Amino acid sequence: MLRPFTQENVRAQGRVTAVTWLPPAVWAVCYHGNWASGNSRRMLESCIFNIISRRVESQMSKLKFLISLMTSENDYQVEQANAAEAVAGKLGIDCQVLFADNDAVTQSSQILKAIQSPEGKQLSGVIMEPVGGTALPQVARAATNAGVGWVVLNREVNYMSELRRTAKVPAFGVSSDHLEVGRIQARQCAALIPRGGTVLYVQGPSDSPVAKDRVEGMQELKPGNIQLLTLKGNWTEESAARAGRSWLSLMTSRKTVIDAVIAQNDAMAIGVRKAFQEMIPEMDKDRWLDIPFTGVDGAPKTGQAWVRSGLLAATVHTPPNAGTALEVFVSAIERGKTPEERVLIEPSSVPTLEQLKSRR
Repeated sequence: MLRPFTQENVRAQGRVTAVTWLPPAVWAVCYHGNWASGNSRRMLESCIFNIISRRVESQMSKLKFLISLMTSENDYQVEQANAAEAVAGKLGIDCQVLFADNDAVTQSSQILKAIQSPEGKQLSGVIMEPVGGTALPQVARAATNAGVGWVVLNREVNYMSELRRTAKVPAFGVSSDHLEVGRIQARQCAALIPRGGTVLYVQGPSDSPVAKDRVEGMQELKPGNIQLLTLKGNWTEESAARAGRSWLSLMTSRKTVIDAVIAQNDAMAIGVRKAFQEMIPEMDKDRWLDIPFTGVDGAPKTGQAWVRSGLLAATVHTPPNAGTALEVFVSAIERGKTPEERVLIEPSSVPTLEQLKSRR
């Protein structure tokens, strides 16, 4: 159990390991409980506390983190990197961002290399958004066994409780509420096509818990008069464009009346729109491109900008949480408190659901 570095906690034998940083003579006084009285006692307490505080400040200046993200071809992942670097700059700590090119093996290798390298001894923690469905449990154990903290972004992992029982370093998760993301998309859909119809629904990878949670939320609140036709992408614009082209190449597809395109992120919504622009005959383009397109992420320079320009009818804003994870980790070290096992960040509709309903 992490304990705060306070004057109160240095008074008891063995309560805080920080007393071992003190000069031997002072440590001996603490250890045997032979505290002075009156002014002398207060002076000694103040001296001890100042020594510990300086040591903590020295450690804080050496904090170093690895930020492991999925791909640089996704605007939300780029926002994650930017958020982490901004918080690192604000807190005066070091962070290195690595992208795994949407490959779980690459991600595992990158993290293990960082942990096992000579520089890995200086590594305070790994903050990772997993590519694969397992979220690298063995790599997580290797990290914590090496004294490196472990944070999982946007994923609820079944190994975290066990990891926290044995780890002597912070281990926790930070995530958007992806069930609520799906629910918001269902509400947006009901507001945009109140009479119902057929929706081309673009999902993330089949093994992605994020994609599964968003599907569950969508199915939970989707009106009964709306039918979903599902395409699969890999969170990138190009993957969704390929899926859209493949679907449009089917003879039956162009005879299908599509009333909206709902994608599990903004990049994939734009990818399907790109496929429509490329493959739909000129005389039919207006019908296909005038339907509502919506996504998720809502990054200011992409998703929200696309809503303002009319390329998207709506998005769900999921604030980047890599920076939040850094702040929680550093706060845990400063305060000596174990973070909650999972920190949830609420998403929001852009524009608001009330604004969407008023446009009917």
